[in-house]
Amino acid sequence: MALLDILVYPDPRLRRKASEVSVFDEGLEQFAADMAETMYHAPGVGLAAVQVNDLRRLICVDVSENRDDLRVLVNPRIVEKDGQQEYEEGCLSVPGVYASVTRAEHIRVQAQTISGEPFEFEAEGLLAVCIQHEIDHLDGKVFVDYLSRLKQDRIRKRLVKEYNGQPISASDPAPAASQGAL
Repeated sequence: MALLDILVYPDPRLRRKASEVSVFDEGLEQFAADMAETMYHAPGVGLAAVQVNDLRRLICVDVSENRDDLRVLVNPRIVEKDGQQEYEEGCLSVPGVYASVTRAEHIRVQAQTISGEPFEFEAEGLLAVCIQHEIDHLDGKVFVDYLSRLKQDRIRKRLVKEYNGQPISASDPAPAASQGAL
């Protein structure tokens, strides 16, 4: 397995939309394993392929306390949502930044396994937040898009100054402020 570099906001590559996965092979399986390793190493609770500069519709999430409930979702889509919850979100691509975002409280998701088998499930709470956050990445959105223009500008300026448009190298130790980010 290999650690992957994580793109940092406002990198324009984070605005690209991912494409449906149609080839389910060992390469996809290896990529998913690399994504999971990168997510755990960061450490985060979710990671979308777009964040590691890959345009496949694939996300990894694990919101369990023991980090032992990895979910790899290929071609995920939300088919139903209801309720509302506000959650303090962070993001591996926006290190050190946390802000409240309102999202659906309960969602129904359709996706495929790493081998291409379709499945459906329901999620609520942190898992629902994480899945919505990661699917946003697949659609070219970042959680700061939900914030005011003023907050977006402040975050952009700070991260440009701090990271100078460079991705977070997988070999660098994780910034303490991003631990547990989505």
